[in-house]
Amino acid sequence: MESSNLRTKLLSEINLIPEDKLEELYNFIHYFRVRVEVSKETPETIMQFAGCWNDMSDETFADLSEEIIARRQQAFLRRRNDETSLG
Repeated sequence: MESSNLRTKLLSEINLIPEDKLEELYNFIHYFRVRVEVSKETPETIMQFAGCWNDMSDETFADLSEEIIARRQQAFLRRRNDETSLG
């Protein structure tokens, strides 16, 4: 199917969606589009950051690692607390 024809069909379908479901549809389409854009990244784009911590001292790297662990634990605890408060 031709791209412009498919786009027209999609827009026609979207116009038939009930008003109260539009936000849900928007979130789905937006998430899908973002995933497609991210999947286009090449290994070269991603690898440009490889080795960027080579200049970091062992002490600074250890501090960074500890901070990352602490922040992840805080985020996980917050998420668990949010989940239990809903029940």
